[in-house]
Amino acid sequence: MDSIPETNVAIVGAGLAGLTLALALHARSIPCSIYELRDPTVKTTGALMLSPNALKVLDSLQVYDRIRSKGYNFTNIAFKNADEETTDLYPLGDEQQYGYKALRIYRQTLLEQLRAMLHARSIPITYGKKFHQVLSASATGVRFAFADGTSASASLLIGTDGIHSTVRKYVSPSTTPTYSGTLAITCAIPSSALQFPADKDYSVLPVAIHGTLGTFVLAPQDVDGSEVLAGTQKKYPEQPREEWDRLFAGKDKLLAMLSEDKSSWPSLVQSALGAVPKETLSIWPYYTVPKLPCWSSSSHCNRVIILGDAAHAIPPTAGQGASQAFEDAFSLALLLSKLLSSQLATSDLAAALGIWQTYRQERIDRVIALTLKLNNTRLPKGERENLDQKMIWSSERDLGELEWLYNHDIEAAVLRALGEAAGPR
Repeated sequence: MDSIPETNVAIVGAGLAGLTLALALHARSIPCSIYELRDPTVKTTGALMLSPNALKVLDSLQVYDRIRSKGYNFTNIAFKNADEETTDLYPLGDEQQYGYKALRIYRQTLLEQLRAMLHARSIPITYGKKFHQVLSASATGVRFAFADGTSASASLLIGTDGIHSTVRKYVSPSTTPTYSGTLAITCAIPSSALQFPADKDYSVLPVAIHGTLGTFVLAPQDVDGSEVLAGTQKKYPEQPREEWDRLFAGKDKLLAMLSEDKSSWPSLVQSALGAVPKETLSIWPYYTVPKLPCWSSSSHCNRVIILGDAAHAIPPTAGQGASQAFEDAFSLALLLSKLLSSQLATSDLAAALGIWQTYRQERIDRVIALTLKLNNTRLPKGERENLDQKMIWSSERDLGELEWLYNHDIEAAVLRALGEAAGPR
């Protein structure tokens, strides 16, 4: 049996998942270090929605109080038809029912707050380090090298390096991200530029306006809602990485794509399309990671592990990408702490990681099913009408799904999974 010696855990990737994992490990007195390629002065664009299950994790790590006043707090996203009539509401948070409102916050703001917390706890982050390869692994640890020729050792190597993970090749060598065929085109618009029709109710924001061309989303993303994300998604063929970069850089082409058939949209959307700051235009090709048989490498004594987007990239429609990465990080730190303190029925690392992955994969599968239903609400009208209505999210039918998602108790779930796997004692 391979138990974990009480030594350092190495994390590759200082994004949201890696930083949260470091805080979760530190909270359970497990030393760790992070290695990151990009310099911290590189600014990250865009914002993300954090739902109650994510905020519960961040609250337990003392992050929530630092960020709740730095983003836009809200409850529902409104679905509207082409006549701008509200057809449904999708709760992304609810303080009374789920403990938290949803929070839309700039990614850069969240990163800065997490980095500040790591600094205050003296958790080291080494920048300018590009992971290259695993050199060796044994029952006590793993040694790995960087592209600059240096190397390091740790008891565990955990890849939180995103959908295009380099660590993943040691867990699932043949896995590559799969393009969904859908491209999101977005921009950031001053709210003052939007012309809300006087005879329509826009008291609920964010809003997703469903038209004949698909769905146009307007989502406040500053503390006071003074700026909104605006955008839609389109079918688009897959491109090589350099072509995606070229498309991103071609702001005139992006504006033309976003504004295609502008007159077909309601007047509010037309006002948004008439006020696009071209420099804010961005793209998001939706890639997913195929379901993996393992999230750790048996050929490396289970000393190499992946989580977050490296293990299960999820389209952003349900706002669960970062949320599930936070859940991964919190639950893995809990699992490792139980191993270290010998509070498990088994000290076998491989068995414990298998239990953890099974629990996490069941959650991910349900999130992906929910995301598919929400994605289907954004299809052009003709495509939506051809679908079985059970494949399209409806509050009348599916609202109960959110209880299991938002009010989830990670610690209870992990301990229950461990107990069930151990059987009667």
